[in-house]
Amino acid sequence: MASSQPLAGKVALITGASQGIGAATALQLAELGAKIVVNYSSNSKPAEELVQKIGSDKAIAIKANAGDLEDIERLVEETLKWGGGRIDILIPNAAAGALANGLDNTSEADFDSVVGLNVKGPFFLVQKAAPHMPSGAHILLVSTSLTGLSNITPNYLLYVTTKGAIEQMTRVLAKDLGRKGILVNAIAPGPTATALFLKGKSEDLVKTIAGWTPFNRLGTPEDVARAVGWLVGGNTWVHGQTIKCNGGLA
Repeated sequence: MASSQPLAGKVALITGASQGIGAATALQLAELGAKIVVNYSSNSKPAEELVQKIGSDKAIAIKANAGDLEDIERLVEETLKWGGGRIDILIPNAAAGALANGLDNTSEADFDSVVGLNVKGPFFLVQKAAPHMPSGAHILLVSTSLTGLSNITPNYLLYVTTKGAIEQMTRVLAKDLGRKGILVNAIAPGPTATALFLKGKSEDLVKTIAGWTPFNRLGTPEDVARAVGWLVGGNTWVHGQTIKCNGGLA
């Protein structure tokens, strides 16, 4: 019989973990037995509340800018110190949405900021963490189902550009790190009922988007977190893949 806590004794580092999908993932992996590093960028309150919910003996909150190399290095160092010198699960979840950035209104500063957090951050986090990850460890990058949605609108240009990079990073890192026994995948959520997603959207628009799936609802952070739990908890052979988690949307 499979263990109810397949991640017992494992250390998971999740960036952008204080709210939304990141927080739901932290709770799910903790339920599966993992010790959790809850990374946050500015507001400590939700991160500390999440740590208390998991248990202060099983989680720690670490403030760091997930797009800044110096902060990334410090985040890895503090994780290793707290977690006993190893990282078993790495989830670079922190990202900028930048939904207003189409071709005509993207400045160089916009581009650098969004690419810095969404692409540079995960790239260098993997670079700094991978040497401390044992065989059987998991790296789970985060993309979006928008990369395969045919009716995407132009204002998502910059965002999906960065997520396309994440999917290629996943594909090639799998070839590299797989030789060390590290499994690398990405998850690509569809519309998910987080505070960030719902912000500024009318009730009618939310209903319309929910109607794009055969289940006639948005995903929940817990839906995505359960998929993550399987990918890093029970999976031993899915590798180099971007898994769409969108209720049949795309």
